[in-house]
Amino acid sequence: MPAASPRIHEAPDDLLAAIDYCYDQGWTDGLPVVPPQVDRVHAMLAADHRPADTVIAKHPATGLELSLHAAAVNAVMAGCLPSYFPVLVAAFEAMDREPFNFHGSTASTGGSAPLLIVSGPIGDEIGMNADVNLFGPGNRPNATIGRATRLILRNVFQMLPGISDKSTQGNPGKYSLCIAERMRGNPWPPLCQEQGYPAGASSVTVYAAGGFCNVENHGGNTPEQVLGSVADAMANYGCITLGQSVVILAPEHMQIVAGGGWTRQQVQAFLFRHAKRSVEGMEGVGKYRDREYDTQHGAGAHALAEKGFMHRGLTPDDILVTVGGGDAGGHSCFLPSWSRGRGSIMQHAAIRPLAKK
Repeated sequence: MPAASPRIHEAPDDLLAAIDYCYDQGWTDGLPVVPPQVDRVHAMLAADHRPADTVIAKHPATGLELSLHAAAVNAVMAGCLPSYFPVLVAAFEAMDREPFNFHGSTASTGGSAPLLIVSGPIGDEIGMNADVNLFGPGNRPNATIGRATRLILRNVFQMLPGISDKSTQGNPGKYSLCIAERMRGNPWPPLCQEQGYPAGASSVTVYAAGGFCNVENHGGNTPEQVLGSVADAMANYGCITLGQSVVILAPEHMQIVAGGGWTRQQVQAFLFRHAKRSVEGMEGVGKYRDREYDTQHGAGAHALAEKGFMHRGLTPDDILVTVGGGDAGGHSCFLPSWSRGRGSIMQHAAIRPLAKK
């Protein structure tokens, strides 16, 4: 299905009436939006050098397409500035890759939300928050880029709550879930570098994230103690699957881990080794289904990494680990993934520089 031609709506001149008009059209996430005036949309489009009808993502179930113009309209409505637009575009280019499965992750009863993790210099350039209150409110680029992602899923791809979005209980991240990787004091190479992008480049990683899990540990003073708490959260009966994981270590925890000389790869290996449950225990709560975890059951089943135990993920590489948050406080977090069997695998893409005027 080709991208729809832009339509000009004769909305009221009064600002508050125009906001109500957007509600009447069903264009909001439940909160007021910025009416997408033509000049604001054109300013957004100017941040990308390509034609406005360029398609950057396609919906696999409906054939609906996302053009740069449609993305710009929703970015305006979310409150984005033009300098944020390359991040939003790159996020959908990453989500468009089939292993991410943004249709399934949005339509499912699981209630996941697209988490965007921005890595590289663009985070500082546009003023993103990687520090205190990382996942909380108060920062315009974090809030509005994440919100624009949701508005596009709703308005362009028609993922409507209760109709095509069948989430059982939902997730507050469905309003907005966008952060920057903390560069200040980060002892590890940034994600964008480990993803293979050249020096000076930035990237965005997209991940179908389940509910946020706070990992509190104020007393641990060794890497094993801190990471043991994280691994326990990853392996709780409520969410353990073979799916992927995102772990954001607070700076206080990172100082302990990196102070012990641990690399990102060592942390991934430790978490994978310890984030596990016995098959017997999982059977006891009715959660283990061998058709999903035993390769003898054909395509779509996965071999267990250790006989008699189910680990979170298939390998250590299924765990993304980085740093974010304020300097004070022993609060890290873990976000589980939506699914593995249906193919939701995190993706990343380079963020294009702003188009030169």
